[in-house]
Amino acid sequence: MSDTTDAAPFATPGLPDGRYVELPGRGTTWVREVAGPEGAPTVVLLHGWTVNSALNFFACYQALGERFHVVALDHRGHGHGIRSWRKFTLEECADDVVALLDVLGVERAIPVGYSMGGPVAQLTWQRHRERVEGLVLCATATRFRDRGGDRAFTGVITGLSLATRAAPSWLHERVTERLVTTRYDTSPLGCWARDQARLNDLRSVIEAGHAVGSYDARSWIGGVDVPTAVVLTSYDTTVPPERQQAMADDIPGARVFPVSGGHDVCAVDPPAFVPVLLDACTDVAGRAQSRDRLTG
Repeated sequence: MSDTTDAAPFATPGLPDGRYVELPGRGTTWVREVAGPEGAPTVVLLHGWTVNSALNFFACYQALGERFHVVALDHRGHGHGIRSWRKFTLEECADDVVALLDVLGVERAIPVGYSMGGPVAQLTWQRHRERVEGLVLCATATRFRDRGGDRAFTGVITGLSLATRAAPSWLHERVTERLVTTRYDTSPLGCWARDQARLNDLRSVIEAGHAVGSYDARSWIGGVDVPTAVVLTSYDTTVPPERQQAMADDIPGARVFPVSGGHDVCAVDPPAFVPVLLDACTDVAGRAQSRDRLTG
């Protein structure tokens, strides 16, 4: 099934069609897949907050597909991802990843997490270690907010979540449209991005923002025992480079792959981002295969 929002006004060469996939007992999600070479390692692309598997990675599928079996899904409430009245949690997203691997018959994979997708990738390792052969963490960290304002922040998010649960659908659409209109410009890429953002569920996205803001993996991230690469966005003002570097320092053996760009470099400057991502994935896959040969 083709995602009609992938069409004009923005040309997206190499973006594979998406399809709905039922995750037993969890819901229906939206998946993009590139078969890649026979026997190639599997990478699972995990997008950031407020975007989806199209907008975050549209420029990456073709290059990655030359070396890897590529799988991507829309997270809960984002794009065509699972719709649920349960509260959004990053843990549920991590469990969705493994449920999808089960459906696809993939035993082990390399989660590639961008921004919010970073915590999802980290939690996939923490909750399902036997299914993860490596990690690639892009423009992300083990914590995103300082603790000082958490109580007030939590109160605001809780109020917004309750309000959106009670509000009629037309109000959701109006608020979403206002947010979308102010966020993206009127360039071809901006117009296409608006169409993608309109697919989101407002309540889930609000709750996802809280989940990311309250995330803190510093107490256990040092236990990561799989090959890891950190794609560090050097001019990032959303996730400061020093937090990305701190994450790399805390993960044993993590290698840093700098890319000259801000938090949105994956979309606004693919020529800078895609080769670095490809190098990071290739590095992790190579180290994972070497380790398997030594232990096998």
